[in-house]
Amino acid sequence: MGIILWIIFGGLVGWIASMIMKTNAQQGFVLNIIVGIIGAVLGGWIMSLIGKSGVGGFNLYSFLVALLGAVVLIWIVKALRN
Repeated sequence: MGIILWIIFGGLVGWIASMIMKTNAQQGFVLNIIVGIIGAVLGGWIMSLIGKSGVGGFNLYSFLVALLGAVVLIWIVKALRN
């Protein structure tokens, strides 16, 4: 994916993940993008551990993989803060 698509994809994934994890008020637009992009990488890594493919484009499967990674990332950060 191009850089612009990664930014849009990351922002969307980060925003949805922050709403799921109830951290939306603490995160701004830039942090949502960062969480979404790192979440996509983390989600791809998690899926590779179970033998599936990671993020491969702008589609529903990639969105769900990235969302899984972003939720796990937010969960880890919340656990480390407490």
